[in-house]
Amino acid sequence: MSKFRFRGRRNTSENAVKGERIPVRMIVPNLVTSTAACAGMMSITFSSEGRFLPAMWALLVACICDGLDGRVARMLNASSKLGAELDSLADFVNFGVAPAMFMFFWLTGGPTHVGISPFVTRLVLGCALFYAMCDCFRLARFNTMLEQPPIPYWKPFFTGVPAPGGCWMVLSPAILTTALSEKGQLPILQNVFQNPYFGMVMLLFVGSLMASRLPTISLKTLHIPKKILPWVMAALLLLIAFLVANFWLTLGVVGFLYVLSIPVTGWAFVKARAKYVSGSN
Repeated sequence: MSKFRFRGRRNTSENAVKGERIPVRMIVPNLVTSTAACAGMMSITFSSEGRFLPAMWALLVACICDGLDGRVARMLNASSKLGAELDSLADFVNFGVAPAMFMFFWLTGGPTHVGISPFVTRLVLGCALFYAMCDCFRLARFNTMLEQPPIPYWKPFFTGVPAPGGCWMVLSPAILTTALSEKGQLPILQNVFQNPYFGMVMLLFVGSLMASRLPTISLKTLHIPKKILPWVMAALLLLIAFLVANFWLTLGVVGFLYVLSIPVTGWAFVKARAKYVSGSN
């Protein structure tokens, strides 16, 4: 009997020690997410110093890491509640705070705010804060919706503009201005894009799209019919060629095209909902 009790205690102790050990693979996705958050904070630092091109590169790194962490977690079977919460916090920094601060410094002439009145500076700051809080609201709503059963006709769509899409959408004027200034082309268009009032409209508009319940396309569930697959492949190859030839200009144009796709997505959503309703009846 004493041996039986001793063995039982030893096994319990071994199980407790084993339960306190975490496999290394469980840490890898969180490291990717942390890298994304660090890149977002570096973007804020670069923006505050007036170094806008490195700030955009840092946000691009954050976006890539954000797309990788979930896939890495599923590949390693290392998904966790901690990772999901960390991902939401990193998204708020990367796609809410960092773009808002970028636009604030870029529209007001950098850290010195040369040539901009204090009144306009405060207006730009207010619009930037509005954009950041819209992103925060969207992420909070997204987390609560994970606990609800999805409506079938909503599966191919996001509710509102996703945070990474909103980030690049609001940065499109800065991206296009950077590309055009490198070529020395269209100075009038550059002045329009960097006008504080135009930037404030973009911050308010994109922030409202993120907080809204408008349907936007989700590429994760998008299926391409076989008959148009060659055309889609040709379009993707053309996009890659343009990215290689002029990366920032192409990225900026894609950001504006994403805005134009929202009405088309709304039309597709109405058709999908009508089909679901008619089928259920």
